[in-house]
Amino acid sequence: MTKSEKRQRFEKVASNRVQRILDTLTLLQNCSNRNNYEWDENDVERMFSEITKKVKETKAAYTNELTKTEKHGFSF
Repeated sequence: MTKSEKRQRFEKVASNRVQRILDTLTLLQNCSNRNNYEWDENDVERMFSEITKKVKETKAAYTNELTKTEKHGFSF
């Protein structure tokens, strides 16, 4: 697979996945309506703590991949 094909595949797959995440967050936002749902501040903190944790883990995976290719160690 050429870089161009890899790039095209990344753009297609990543775009679809990001859009799904955004759509799902919109659905979660709908749960904020207190006329339809009962929740408290602790629930909100727990939800967003988990979401934030997963976002940080995902970003770290990308950062690790970037630094992996930039490392200059021993070679022959």
